[in-house]
This record gives sequence, C-alpha cells and structure tokens, in this order.
Amino acid sequence: MRTIFTRDFLALILSVAVVGLGSGATLPLTALALTDAGYGTAIVGLLTAAQAFGGLLVVPATAWISTRFGSRQVIVGSVLAAAVATALMQFNANLWLWALLRMVCGAALMLLFTISEAWVNELANDTNRGRVVGIYATTFTLFQMSGPVLVSQIEGFTSWRFAICGAIFLVALPTLAAIRTTAQSADLHEPHGSWRHILPKMPALIVATGFFALFDTLALSLLPLFAMGHGIDTETAVLFASVVLLGDTTMQFPIGWLADRLGRERVHALMGVLVAVLLPLLPLAVATPWLRWPLLFVLGAAAGSIYTLAIVACGERFEGVALVSASALVSASWSAASFGGPIVTGALMEHAGRDAMLWVLFACALMFLGTLRWERARGVVRAKA
Repeated sequence: MRTIFTRDFLALILSVAVVGLGSGATLPLTALALTDAGYGTAIVGLLTAAQAFGGLLVVPATAWISTRFGSRQVIVGSVLAAAVATALMQFNANLWLWALLRMVCGAALMLLFTISEAWVNELANDTNRGRVVGIYATTFTLFQMSGPVLVSQIEGFTSWRFAICGAIFLVALPTLAAIRTTAQSADLHEPHGSWRHILPKMPALIVATGFFALFDTLALSLLPLFAMGHGIDTETAVLFASVVLLGDTTMQFPIGWLADRLGRERVHALMGVLVAVLLPLLPLAVATPWLRWPLLFVLGAAAGSIYTLAIVACGERFEGVALVSASALVSASWSAASFGGPIVTGALMEHAGRDAMLWVLFACALMFLGTLRWERARGVVRAKA
C-alpha cells in the first residue's frame, strides 16, 4: 500500500509540476507578446482578467464535472484544453480570440488544480497530511516560478513560442497515465456536496486563501514599488519579492511537519499571528539591511503556510464530492482575490501612499484570525462531510 501511495503521489505531483511550469510561463509570455505588438498595460490586464474570469465561470460546475466524468479524465481533459488553447494563440493575433482562449485556459486550470488538490488530500491521511500538502505546494511553486525563466529562453522563437509553451502541458500526460488509483467516487446527487452545505464549515479557509492570493499577487507586483517608495534602489527592490517567494517555497514542508506534530489549527493560528506582527514592522526593517531579509523570508513562509494549511484543513473536514466542492470554493476565493485585490490596493497606494499595501494585508490577516476564532467559538466540526 505504501508503494502504491508513493508511486501515485509522485506521479500526481510531477503532473501538477509540469502544469505549473506551463501556467507560470503562459501569463508572462502573453504579456510580452502584447507589449511587443504595441498594446498597453490596460490590455494586458484585461487578458489576465479573462483567464481569472474563465476560472470563476467553471467553479459552480466543478463537483458535478468531477463526479460525472471522473477525476483522472477531467485532469487529462484539462491538460489537453490548456495545451490547445495556449498553442492556438500562436496562429491568430485577434484580441477577442485571445480573450476567449485565455478564458478556456483559466477554466481548464481551475478544474485541474481544484481536483488535484482534492486528490492529494485523499491520498494523504491525518497523520501526514501537512507534509504531503507541503510537498505539493512546494513543488508547484518551484515550477511555477521557473515559468518566467522559460519565457526568457524561448523569447527568440517568435514563430513558435506559444506552441512550445502549449506542448509543455502535454508532458504531464505520461505521468498521469502512471497513476493506478482514482480519487474516491461519490453519489452525483449527494446533498452534502452542495456548496450551500460546505461553505458554513469553512469560512476561515475561504478567507485564508483570499489573503494569500492577495499577498502573492501584491508581493510580485507592488512590493517592489513599496520598497522604492522607502528609498530602496530598483535592483534591490526587485529582490524583496524574490526573498518572500523563497521563504514561501522552502518552508512549506517544515511547517507542514510542524502542523502534523502540534496540530493544524494551532499552527494555522500561529502563522496568522506571525504575519500580523511582521507586516507593521516592514517599514522599519526596510531601512535595516540585516533585518529586512530575514523578516521578508519569515513573512513569505508564514503567509504561504496560511494557504497550505487551508488545503490541509479541507482534507480534514471533507471527503468525496464534498472535498471537491470545498477545493472549488478555495480556488474561487483565490481567483476573486487575485482579480480584484490588486486593483483596490493599487488605487489605495496611489491616493494614500505606498504603505497602504501593508495595511490592506494587515486587515486581511486580522480578518483571517477573526474568522478562525469565530469557527472555534461556533464549534465548526472537523468530522468528515
């Protein structure tokens, strides 16, 4: 049994890693191609939003699709759809068509990540769930971070770059074929799989995902601007995001191990408190080189674990079609926060100063801690639904 788990887990992780590489390359490649064609940031933003919108559209049907067609078949179909949608961008430059293809890709990736997260949780058990999900999160993040590096390597292949990026997705198919087990099946009409039944049991997990989606997006886009606003030169300011991502990537397994030992709820709350304490200290740390890098590293690790432990909590609380529905709600929270959060935060930074970014994140961290406390006070059960 352990051998089967190891083989299937590694195959699923490698498949998602390949998809992470492809998705990590697709967005910057699209932005680069649009910029080369003379379009401004508004068009780039709209095409990015189209992908997020496609993901949101498919969320209500995710559990139904999974139970109707089967997890493996849906993941394979999603990989094929993402590959074809990306490759077709090579052969037509019409913006409306590109927007449609980005929506298809967004819907496919939403299905893939929702079902793969649920599947990883089903492969794990309550004694190792934190470590298993930590490995999943670390592997995906590492490969997604490699996407822009890939774009830099294929930038010169103007006539084939989208086709190359689309072909990368297909590399995931052989590893998917190696998986022998399937995710648990469930009754298609199971009432406990409805989002109306699931949502009241996971408000803190929804907020946790939204917080980290916003944190992740702002770290990549606005954190360097925050640093420059405090007198940091451009080259050093760019490193702020890199150090945050380094902490996020390298510390998910150790924190997952800690959650397995001390309890997920306790560690989840600890990470939220750590983020809430560190964020207000960042303006002070910016001016102190020996302090800024450790603080950014720990901040990235703690913020990333808030999301990782939310996935762990989904596996603790739900199973079968309910777990797929819970994972879909988590994915929807990610898409919504990634779509709307930077717009609001960017406007606040423009009118209230660069530190507005920190206070938005601080407020979201407090909201997460508040909903966590509310769950505990209301006795949200950990029994499987």
